Amino acid sequence: MVWQDAVGMVLSALALAGGAFWAIVAFRIWQDLPFTRPVADGLDVAIGGPGPSVSVIVPAHNEQGKAAHCARSILASDWPSIEVIFVLDRCTDGTLAELREVAAGDPRLVIIENDSCPEEWAGKCNAARIGVGRARGDVLLFTDADTWFDPRLVRASVGLLRNRGLGLLSLLSTLTRKLPFERHVQPVAAMQLMMRYPLGRANRLDRPKPFANGQFMLFERSVYEGLGGHEAVKHALLEDLAFAWAVHRAGLRTGVFVADGMLVTSMYDSWEQFAEGWKRIYIEAYGRSVIALRRAALGLIGVGIVTPASSVMCVGFGVLGACLGWPRWGWPIGVGVGTLAMMLGTLTWVHWHMHAPRWGVLRHAEGAWLVARILRAGAHDLASRRAVRWGGRAYVLESREDRRKRQAASATGSRPR
Repeated sequence: MVWQDAVGMVLSALALAGGAFWAIVAFRIWQDLPFTRPVADGLDVAIGGPGPSVSVIVPAHNEQGKAAHCARSILASDWPSIEVIFVLDRCTDGTLAELREVAAGDPRLVIIENDSCPEEWAGKCNAARIGVGRARGDVLLFTDADTWFDPRLVRASVGLLRNRGLGLLSLLSTLTRKLPFERHVQPVAAMQLMMRYPLGRANRLDRPKPFANGQFMLFERSVYEGLGGHEAVKHALLEDLAFAWAVHRAGLRTGVFVADGMLVTSMYDSWEQFAEGWKRIYIEAYGRSVIALRRAALGLIGVGIVTPASSVMCVGFGVLGACLGWPRWGWPIGVGVGTLAMMLGTLTWVHWHMHAPRWGVLRHAEGAWLVARILRAGAHDLASRRAVRWGGRAYVLESREDRRKRQAASATGSRPR
């Protein structure tokens, strides 16, 4: 075997590993299609009688420039019995003045100011609890102040909640793509989360993997109160996942639907906010495990950078071999082109479903590198017990590994190292 064959085999093996990964991703997306439905399906559901009253509760911390837009969109709903409760959680900007202008023209908007948070509560959970105390609706809807509602959204979601007998209905929102990082990094970040919590697994009847998105959580009041309300998840920085598992343990179903433009969310206004926010999401989504976060970062670099680079190098190596008259130069080109086509085809499909720009797939490697850095930063913060900031507060989180060490030391009566 000449050295050209050895190099070609190594590059081809790496490229084929990447191609196999993206083929599996494409197969799983196809497999989950029957369980991935748009919330617009609920528009065809007939609700007998006048329908339940709905209380929309919106915890908000410094959401100037977004809160009024959110409030107006919810108040424009075609649902006849609705109230909107904004709980301003220690706001220091102009959110209050912005909302007062909206409330002056519509008494259905209620504004509650909150200036404190118990030490044992996460800020958003405490604000939601305060909002529930004022709510009068038969159905409770929790959403974020950076969202925009289609006028038909409440009707569609209430229809699905009742028609399917769900304990919790949640949505995957359509994310805005105005800023550069929203166009090519955000799809990678969302895809990484969805690989951790596949939508098909969340909606399956057999062996589901519960998932919910805190940007939209809809409960029957009786179910919410039966779960213990936000009191039951008061420590959680991702109360959506905590609620999803609580619903599952109660023997009820969660349903996660695709907003498909009926719920639009503008999550972050700057790269710094984006990185900090997704770091918090990943820390909780990976169970506060340092090892799991590091493995996820390494895997993302492998399938997002190393294997596609190997595919490109296969093509280049084969072209070089053709020019220099090397034997067997054709197969590296075939492997490289085939595996690149599989990756780009799958990513184009994903971007289309996310309403993200198709050209963003060409910057996937850059997005993968940046998201891997966020994952590694989350692992570092956990390992070093660096505070995670969210909603105006800092939280020092204990990693899963440290918790196990502490529990083991407690059981043996020794000190954890």
